[in-house]
Amino acid sequence: MKQAHRLIALLLVLVPAGCGNNPAAQKSGPPRRDTGDESQGHAQSETIEALPRANRLRIAAAADLRFALPELIAAFERMHPGATIEATYGSSGNFFSQLANQAPFDLFLSADIDYPKRLVEQRHGSVDGEFPYATGHIVLWAPNASSLDVEQGGLPVVIDEAVKKIAIANPNTAPYGRAAVAALKSLGVYEAVESKLVYGENVAQAAQMVESGAADLGIIALSLAVSPAMRDKGRYWPIPENAHPPIVQGGVVLSWALDANLARAFRDYLLSGGGASILRRFGFEPAGG
Repeated sequence: MKQAHRLIALLLVLVPAGCGNNPAAQKSGPPRRDTGDESQGHAQSETIEALPRANRLRIAAAADLRFALPELIAAFERMHPGATIEATYGSSGNFFSQLANQAPFDLFLSADIDYPKRLVEQRHGSVDGEFPYATGHIVLWAPNASSLDVEQGGLPVVIDEAVKKIAIANPNTAPYGRAAVAALKSLGVYEAVESKLVYGENVAQAAQMVESGAADLGIIALSLAVSPAMRDKGRYWPIPENAHPPIVQGGVVLSWALDANLARAFRDYLLSGGGASILRRFGFEPAGG
């Protein structure tokens, strides 16, 4: 009898430990086996993201190309159906800093060929090297509402007492800003107007400052002054070419381009007769004349 009682007690202890209704057993479940699937999936997604996406071109473009480049892109896309081209505009100096850290662009179109040249020296450019594509020009620009006669008065207008602010691009990062400062110094008015200068991050922003009335005058790119967006809104006076170093604009295909062949094809079109024709309409002197 005592032996039977001991057997029953033993069964009462053992049965709950193996019972499927034990809450602890439900929560813990079977031990998880680390198969590495999760990390492998993450690695696979990174690999897929890094694969070249053909027929896509990302352009870092100088701000003076804001109106000419869309026409160049449209003409190129008509010849290359299916190509996707994206352009981002800014100051060439800022782009240079970003591209020196391998910013995600395929083609750099600078307002100063020195920046592409330096990227090639740093081995960030393709083996083709840098290429000149145009020479830019600067003008003194005033809105139509202004009483200042820039067309007849020329650069001396900047010292007029009515002029409180003169917009130029930041000379530290924008080639057009450096050309503006050089011209003001060359023509002997820099010291008289230095306190009037206000700076846009790039030449397009400087143009917007004058157009909006935030500045009375601006020294901007001819390509902006003759663009459809601005040509009927103001008047300009061409600043003499010998008043500043030439604005030789250049580009480079980046060494990490997703589709280097497409980038080179666009470069070739830019340097072709068709590309030169569009550049000339926007006030540029295409490479090779």
